[in-house]
Amino acid sequence: MSVGIEKIGFYTAPYYIDMVDLAEARNQDPNKFLIGIGQKQQSVIPPSQDVVSMAANAAETILTEEDKKTIDMIIFGTETGIDNSKAASMYLQSLLGISDYARAFEVKQACYGGTAGIQMGINYLALNPDRKVLVIGADIARYGLETPGEVTQGGGAVAMLLSSNPTVLALDGKSAFYSKNIMDFWRPNYTKEARVDGHYSNDVYVDFFNRTFNQYLDRYNKQVTDFDALVFHLPYPKMGVKALRTVVPQEEENNPLWVEFNHSKLYNSLVGNLYTGSLYLSLISLIANSKTIPAGANIGLFSYGSGAQGEFYSGVLGEFDRKLLKQSVDQQINRRKRLTITEYEQMYRSGLKETADLSINYSDDDSRFVLKGRAKDKLIYLDQVTGEDK
Repeated sequence: MSVGIEKIGFYTAPYYIDMVDLAEARNQDPNKFLIGIGQKQQSVIPPSQDVVSMAANAAETILTEEDKKTIDMIIFGTETGIDNSKAASMYLQSLLGISDYARAFEVKQACYGGTAGIQMGINYLALNPDRKVLVIGADIARYGLETPGEVTQGGGAVAMLLSSNPTVLALDGKSAFYSKNIMDFWRPNYTKEARVDGHYSNDVYVDFFNRTFNQYLDRYNKQVTDFDALVFHLPYPKMGVKALRTVVPQEEENNPLWVEFNHSKLYNSLVGNLYTGSLYLSLISLIANSKTIPAGANIGLFSYGSGAQGEFYSGVLGEFDRKLLKQSVDQQINRRKRLTITEYEQMYRSGLKETADLSINYSDDDSRFVLKGRAKDKLIYLDQVTGEDK
């Protein structure tokens, strides 16, 4: 029996900034962002969107009513939680109309949460092949205005429906992992903005990739050439470049692994950092934009969550409508409004306030699901199609 990803969907907010604009506003050489980081654009998340509404917008593009009846588990990977007790998956279950007879919970380990959800989901499906699991990776990356990490902000959501009909990616069960308690990136409870030791985090990322990748090769008697593509967790595109060049010299630009990597980083360079969703946006970018990767290709995936957890695992690309996926994601990205840096700064500062009652202006947000605000300490979401509050 085969299990894995049957459907995959993506959402990002309807606003972005251009990295040239940001560089000029910060008195930086634009090539520092465009080449040194590999970032061209960055999604900006308005107060009317949080991880729940973004997850719902991503999932509603792929789920049918029949899917919702067969989902036994909703696993929400995020490091941008909306409550210290209640899981984001509870709100999502209600917004999407998924059966109450389902497990629903949240997973946190920095950017690794979505991968943890996938591994739990495929284990469940191995015992329950007639059911389905919904896995979410949704986050908002915030480092603060005029900080070194500002260029690696962004946000969005990836929704993945797992089943025993893995038309997108069949997972073969082969995996290698490594974890260690370190302080390369973290976010204390008292702040919405992350703390990061940038150079150290880069070094740890590459180290964890090499540890898990080599462990995988040794454990399963594989070689680099057994892979048709490698996709990476990409907080920014240059990070994947640093990792890939440790196993394939970058001067081998015609090597298939470099060719496919360039396809896999395209969407990340336009959206920015999704934390838990970044690896899976890379996967989407690969299969939507590559014209050379065939069905049946062997894909290696490197997942990394600071603090730190790394995992390298693999799967086989399935047969599905890639043009439809590309059309959906391109539409998400191309619909965004370009903000001036002043507008971006105002939007950044107007995030959800820590008050019991708050009304949010969502009039410019045409997404199906939006966050209306908070009343008596309770979050209120709106389905703009049905007009229902949730």
